[in-house]
Amino acid sequence: MVKRIAVLPGDGIGREVMDGAVRVLKAVSDCFGHDFKYTEGLIGGAAIDAAGTPLPKATLDVCKESDAILLGAVGGPKWADVSPNIRPEKGLLAIRKALGLFANLRPVTAYSQLINASPLKKEIIENVDLLIVRELTGGIYFGEPSERRGKNKEIAVDTLLYDKEEVHRIVEKAFQFAQARSKKLTSVDKANVLESSRMWREVVDAVSAGYPDVKVEHMLVDSAAMKLIQSPEDFDVIVTENMFGDILSDEASIIAGSLGMLPSASLRSDNVGLYEPVHGSAPDIAGENKANPLAMMLSAAMMLRHSFQMEKEALAVENAVSAVLNEGCHTADLNIPSGHCVGTDEMIQKVVEHINENHAISGILAAYA
Repeated sequence: MVKRIAVLPGDGIGREVMDGAVRVLKAVSDCFGHDFKYTEGLIGGAAIDAAGTPLPKATLDVCKESDAILLGAVGGPKWADVSPNIRPEKGLLAIRKALGLFANLRPVTAYSQLINASPLKKEIIENVDLLIVRELTGGIYFGEPSERRGKNKEIAVDTLLYDKEEVHRIVEKAFQFAQARSKKLTSVDKANVLESSRMWREVVDAVSAGYPDVKVEHMLVDSAAMKLIQSPEDFDVIVTENMFGDILSDEASIIAGSLGMLPSASLRSDNVGLYEPVHGSAPDIAGENKANPLAMMLSAAMMLRHSFQMEKEALAVENAVSAVLNEGCHTADLNIPSGHCVGTDEMIQKVVEHINENHAISGILAAYA
């Protein structure tokens, strides 16, 4: 059965890392006998340049007709002075809202090969394996009004708005993941100040009744930010609202050693999802063969797992990434004093080779089993 994938490279290094994801998926399709069909679309600054809008209707139509979406990165200083309504980032917010992608998953794994790339001590991060579940289509990023007021526009207004159903569906999703993992859920809010957070706690407590085997902990966001650095191993699944999730997941990048190692998935209830690296467009290194493609490749692995239910294929990609790191290969962002620093193209090629080699070895072993 053909799986239709919308490919949105975006801006900056987006096209370079997207090339890595597509090449990895080509290796997966060749090894496992799948048929992936790719359709490219414009988003972000590239779309503004070509169509005057960060999310053209043609791109949205392609995404609606696809089984999953891969997105590279959006934004850059070139579009810093355009109208707020047509900034590249508006395209990202708009596609999430239009497709109903309310659940953002950001796994954070401390790869043993990259322990020394993190500024945190080895004993703090070596056993970290956590999942941040971020609500993605509500909160202050989507609240109305969002405007400047006053005679000289000296007052700025943004509104943090949630209804109970929005909170309920993301909390339910987080409980499901917690139940499948270590049965521990940390809900992060600011209930000592915000009414929306007090409602958030009410919903978490109500949903918890349906998951008596999951241990629930409420934590204020400032405490969570501190504990994420002091003792990240204490977390398993974290669920939180849009802005808090954005900030905490970027903070967690130092555990993995670099934003270039963090994938993400944005899902709706039917498992259609948008998959993108957590990192930005890094325009300062675009076109220089320096970008780290691993987060984009790992995002493609998440697509295989969550949208296509292809667990073996997802593991093939993840194991190949781990194998290349085990060889000491790394891109410049990982800041590893030892090992072999490679460019984007070489890193992509090495991951592809490992997928092919490991599949061939598996076939030989199966033949002799």
